[in-house]
Amino acid sequence: MKQYLVWILSSALGALGANAQVAGAQQPQPDILVKGLEHPWGLSFIDTQRLLVSERPGRLRVVTLQGQVGPAITGLPPIQAAGQGGLLDVLADSQFTSNRMLYFCYTEPDATGRLNSTALASARLSEDERRLDKVQVLFSQQPKLSGSAHFGCRIVESPDGKLFLTLGDRFHHMQDAQTLDNHLGKVVRLNKDGSVPADNPLVGRAGVMPEIWSWGHRNMQGAAWGPDGALWTTEHGPQGGDELNRLLPGQNYGWPVITYGEQYGGGPIGQGIQAKAGMVQPLHQWTPSMAPSGLAFVTSAQYGPVWQGSLLVGSLKFRYLARLELQGGQVLREEKLLQQLNERIRAVRQGPDGLIYLLTDSPQGMLLRLRPR
Repeated sequence: MKQYLVWILSSALGALGANAQVAGAQQPQPDILVKGLEHPWGLSFIDTQRLLVSERPGRLRVVTLQGQVGPAITGLPPIQAAGQGGLLDVLADSQFTSNRMLYFCYTEPDATGRLNSTALASARLSEDERRLDKVQVLFSQQPKLSGSAHFGCRIVESPDGKLFLTLGDRFHHMQDAQTLDNHLGKVVRLNKDGSVPADNPLVGRAGVMPEIWSWGHRNMQGAAWGPDGALWTTEHGPQGGDELNRLLPGQNYGWPVITYGEQYGGGPIGQGIQAKAGMVQPLHQWTPSMAPSGLAFVTSAQYGPVWQGSLLVGSLKFRYLARLELQGGQVLREEKLLQQLNERIRAVRQGPDGLIYLLTDSPQGMLLRLRPR
């Protein structure tokens, strides 16, 4: 709590400074580091000059900041790449330099190939960076279903070494986001060996999946650990009602009972209500939908005091990078950046150099770096 209060105070002070300076501030400009990536989805640094990049069709590569793209790394498990599914997020372990371990999430088919779900695996990257060794599936979303939408699949490692994974509601099964005997529309928290932490909020409750951290979600494709010590996520709404949430353990975030969105083509979802007792309100919502994917806090001073403490969100639908100014844990204002690129912003990361790196989602996707002005 003390850490959160300190963060609230610093955010408030930063926002006051931002209000005074933002009007005349020059915005960072994108430098293209790599072109020709096929629907890149996730990125994670393994040292100061190299990073892992996943491509949705089922390839994982090492890419350098000098623009070199390595060959597809071998050893991935079977991946079903269709629709929104495929090889999605990737995350290097916080101790990668000593253990060479990484985590990746993907669409895992069943034995027949007709059903699938989101899975999380760990592996060790070989010294020559050409193959994965010791591949272990840590978690498989249950149940497996037919379909090619709403897989979620962002991975975050918390400072205490736990893994968080976002999971979609699989589109046609949104009501299951409110029940706790499945993994649909949930965030799960795991130990690095795939076991369930003893302090998870639902451990010991009969008929409940003990991995669950929070529920009532639709399709979360952005996640980041906040300087306030909590997991923050962005979530696709239906037609309207995209959300930014700060996730607390054992809380219900409402989907599909409450939402600021509506049915595709119009009409209420359920009772058409936006609030209900026992269900958490989003910190911020976007209507019309901007299709958020990718989320990162700017904690470095590389972009000056206006940007420090901001939250960056990639927009797929409207093709921009949103910079959210925060005050007291709430969104004060939104600034739309990089609209001139006309690119779907899929992933957003702050690198070890304190600079911001982006992936654009297209058949000829790019790795970009924001250059301070």
